[in-house]
Amino acid sequence: MSEYIFKRARLLGKDVVDVHVLDGMIAAVSSDEISSASATVVDASGLVVLPGLVDSHTHLREPGLEDSETVLTGSQAAAAGGYTCVNAMANTTPVQDSAGVVEQVMRLGEIAGYVDVRPVGAVSSALEGKHLAELGAMAASDAQVRYFSDDGKCVSDPVLMRRALEYAKAFDGVVAQHAQDPRLTERAQMHEGDVSAELGLAGWPAVAEESIIARDVLLAKHVGSKVHILHVSTAGSVDLVRWAKAQGIAVTAEATPHHLGLDHTEVRSYDPMFKVNPPLRPREDVEALRRGVVDGTIDVIGTDHAPHPIEEKDCEWAVAANGMIGLETALSVVQESLVDVGLIDWEDVARLMSYEPARICASPDQGRPVAAGEPANLCFVDPDARREISGRAGHSKSHNTPWEGRTLPGRVMYTVHRGVPTVWEGGLRSHEDVMADRAKLGRVGSLTV
Repeated sequence: MSEYIFKRARLLGKDVVDVHVLDGMIAAVSSDEISSASATVVDASGLVVLPGLVDSHTHLREPGLEDSETVLTGSQAAAAGGYTCVNAMANTTPVQDSAGVVEQVMRLGEIAGYVDVRPVGAVSSALEGKHLAELGAMAASDAQVRYFSDDGKCVSDPVLMRRALEYAKAFDGVVAQHAQDPRLTERAQMHEGDVSAELGLAGWPAVAEESIIARDVLLAKHVGSKVHILHVSTAGSVDLVRWAKAQGIAVTAEATPHHLGLDHTEVRSYDPMFKVNPPLRPREDVEALRRGVVDGTIDVIGTDHAPHPIEEKDCEWAVAANGMIGLETALSVVQESLVDVGLIDWEDVARLMSYEPARICASPDQGRPVAAGEPANLCFVDPDARREISGRAGHSKSHNTPWEGRTLPGRVMYTVHRGVPTVWEGGLRSHEDVMADRAKLGRVGSLTV
């Protein structure tokens, strides 16, 4: 039997409750004291309890790019950040464009055991943007893929995008678009604006993102299918998504913590840690994104966790890889950028980082209320803690964080995945201990997906 009672936690930052976890499920949530002689009791006073976080946008790199990340190390970083489910993007080697590869990634996630790993299926074969991948086979596989993306590359061919939307509609899938017109961003290095002119770096115009979003929401309307816009970064993009929703188009949108917390002036340092796709934008775009989060235009906050080995970031700006890690800092950045300044509350955080990403990405056992009878996927965070960020001190195999040396609020103290603690008293539990506890519940190699 696996049994825990978390005492006096603040449910979604509000009511003080005890949370009783028994054999992988939430047995009770009550404002009255819960007692059990057989339970491990945790004093959670002052901690905010959230449903386990769900990341709509994670790059785990395995198979094929294990010098950057593995499913195990990425899962550990996710657990440390309060996540109980991640959606692993398709740009692996081989690409996740077939039933065999998505099932392999799912099994690697089960072996890792820290979070549910939901493989994202590629839209096009080998991410080449020429032919549809095996969408139906991936949907019918053991991985039950319903979320498809060529992320890292835009599905720039409108005919291919239309066919993907039509095909995915047959099994209620969603196509997630990396909105970037490739012709408008050739040789681009950063946001096109005054700072790029000052630094002499080739610019990445906002219209390169906005033109693809405009096209795709109209395609989704035409087909009657669902489209999700990844890492929205400009004010114009927010306006387009807002307009599309007002028309009744089935569009959802994601923002990343780094686009909510950083702007393009960081590039003046020429530090490649700030090089990312899409690029950091001006402050007015950051503020527009925040407004989009507040009014519901932005549905989810996804990390776009993009690990890279040191040689791809410790180099000159022009040849550095795009991307930042973010699983262990996402909740803290959201707290600093949105919660602590009064724009949203912890209930909104649960919606943006758990309920909605689980719904959009078709993860039915995740993003559930913190309530009796639900799977015990939980995150307990200390909002009053402060910590200095160090990439090397994290659990990702890569260290390319843009928050290096900065102090951020909040610390995940406990993460519970399907009744098994993966983070305990602020520290990641060993793989051996996690798997031993999972074995007691009979869950090894048979996690629900």
